[in-house]
Amino acid sequence: MLDSVQSMNAAYGNVLYVAEWLFTLVFTVEYILRLVCVGRPARYAVSFFGLIDLFSIVPTYISLLLPGAQYFLVLRLLRVLRIFRVLQLVHYLGEAGILLSALRASRAKIVVFLFAVLTLVVILGSLMYLVEGEENGYTSIPRSVYWAIATLTTVGYGDITPRTSLGQALASVIMIIGYGIIAIPTGIVTAELTRAEHRPISGQACPQCSEEGHDTDAVFCKHCGAQL
Repeated sequence: MLDSVQSMNAAYGNVLYVAEWLFTLVFTVEYILRLVCVGRPARYAVSFFGLIDLFSIVPTYISLLLPGAQYFLVLRLLRVLRIFRVLQLVHYLGEAGILLSALRASRAKIVVFLFAVLTLVVILGSLMYLVEGEENGYTSIPRSVYWAIATLTTVGYGDITPRTSLGQALASVIMIIGYGIIAIPTGIVTAELTRAEHRPISGQACPQCSEEGHDTDAVFCKHCGAQL
């Protein structure tokens, strides 16, 4: 992040460069040790956290192979990918397993909710397109749907605004609906979190696939079947 600030880069570029390689080497050693310690290194390498570990170290090494100004955009992308290191903190959060399990359990309900919202904004955007018309900035149904999404989520950029009384009345209804539905995903996840808290989860990782989230009395891994 500091490396992207021009003044900081000019003043402390060398220090940031050395720190970057220091962190890269530390994470590289950690990644190699994880592959050595786990029973199924190939499975861990393609897992979510395995890919995060890989994305955290690869950009620095690839940048050595792409010198020159013609690759500036690629280098910028690689520098931004280093932010994946932030996700490695999840390894050290004891409650991360409960949160992830609650998100997985509520996945189907949230998908249904998002589909319902998508249907709603398409209908409301189409109505606004008919009410306001192109002369008021609603030049197409997709643009009107964009306005409906910004209004329903209470963002309200203001780049498109209704001009007619009927359009303003419809916008008011959409705003009120937005306040009502914005809390639904929170309630779904909260309910699953409450259920998950009653199921104690062990912090032990599987020695074969390195997966976590097992029950405290589990004898075998629920992902690969290996003995814990």
